[in-house]
Amino acid sequence: MKIPLIKPFISDEIKEKVLEVLDSGYLTEGPVTREFESQLKSYLGCEYLLAVTSATTGLEMALRAVGVGPGDEIIAPDYTYPATAAVGPLLGAKVKIVDVDKRNMLIDYDAIEAVITPNTKAIVPVSLFGSPLDYNRLLQIKEKYNVYIIEDAACSIGAEYNKVKVGCQADISVFSLHPRKFITTGEGGVVTTNNKDWANWMNSYKHFGMDMSGTNREGIQFDIIGTNYKLTNIQAAIGLGQLKHIDELLAKRIELAENYKRLLKDVDGIEIPEQIDSGQHSYQTFSIFISNRNEIMKKMREKGIEVQIGTYSLHMHKAFHDNPMVEVCGDMNNSKWCFENVLALPLYNDLSIQEQESVVQELKSCM
Repeated sequence: MKIPLIKPFISDEIKEKVLEVLDSGYLTEGPVTREFESQLKSYLGCEYLLAVTSATTGLEMALRAVGVGPGDEIIAPDYTYPATAAVGPLLGAKVKIVDVDKRNMLIDYDAIEAVITPNTKAIVPVSLFGSPLDYNRLLQIKEKYNVYIIEDAACSIGAEYNKVKVGCQADISVFSLHPRKFITTGEGGVVTTNNKDWANWMNSYKHFGMDMSGTNREGIQFDIIGTNYKLTNIQAAIGLGQLKHIDELLAKRIELAENYKRLLKDVDGIEIPEQIDSGQHSYQTFSIFISNRNEIMKKMREKGIEVQIGTYSLHMHKAFHDNPMVEVCGDMNNSKWCFENVLALPLYNDLSIQEQESVVQELKSCM
C-alpha cells in the first residue's frame, strides 16, 4: 500500500533494546517486563498494572478476579471485536449483548439498565477506538445494581475523562498492545486496577497460581489453579522504547486527527463520530461515517490507500446469534448501521499532512 492503515513506531533505539534482551539470554518475563509495567503504571496513574499475553487473556483474568463464572451474566456491546463478549461464555457465564449509541459507537447505557437482572455480575463496556466512556454514568449503574465495571480499553491508552487517564476509572481496565495500537509489543496487553486484592490474585493467576510473596524458589507454593499469561522481556523491550515517546506519539495522533477533521469538515456525505463531554480521545483509530462504505473501501485500496472497517456487529455472526450462552437484547439497528457505515482512515506517527490531503482527495473522488 502506498499509504498503509498503520505503521508501528519502531526506532533504532527500540531495536537496540531488543538486541540487548536477546544478548542477555533472559528472554521470558523478567526485569524488562517489570520496568515496562512500572513506567506504564506511572503514566496511567493507577495503583496496579500487570502485563499479560493479550487483552483477551487480560479480560478473562479480570472477570475471573471478580468472581464471574457459571450462573452469572455479563453485559457487553454488540459493536465491538468478538473478544469483548466471548470471554463470558468461556468462563461459563451468559453474555447479554446490547446496542450502542449511533452517534459515538459506545455502549447504550439505557440498554444496559433495561437488561440487568439479579444474575448480572459485570458490565464490560468498550472505550472504542480510543474514545473514553461516560464513567459517571457507569458509576451510577455500578452503585445502583451492585455490579462490576470491567472495561475493555483495548484501544484507549492515553485517553482521558475529566483529565483522568482511562485505566483508573473502572474496577478493572484491560488494554491491548497489538500492532494497531500506538504503544505495541507485537502481541500483548496490560490490566489495571486500584484494588490490591484483585491485583494480587491476577498476578498469581498469570504465574500458574504461584504465591508471589515468596522469594525462595525452592519454597514456592502454588495457592490457586492458574496459567501462564506472562509478557516476555523481548516484547516489553519494544514497549519500553515506545513509552519513552508516549507523550509526543499521542500528541501527534491528536494533531493528525484534528487535521482530518479540518480536511473533512465541509465534505458532503461524511460525518465525524461525536465525542463525549469532558473526554479526550486517543485516536487508536480515526473513523468516519460514510454511505457505500464497502464500495469506497474497495476503490481506495485499489488506489494504494489502506482503509478498513471499524469493527464487527456481533449479532450478525453465528458464534453469537446461535449460542445458548449469548442473548442478543434488541434489534441492534445502531450497531448494524455502524458496521455498515464506519470507515477507518490511515493514521500513524510519520503520516504527513500531504499524505492526509491525498487520502482525503482520493476519498472524495471515490464517493
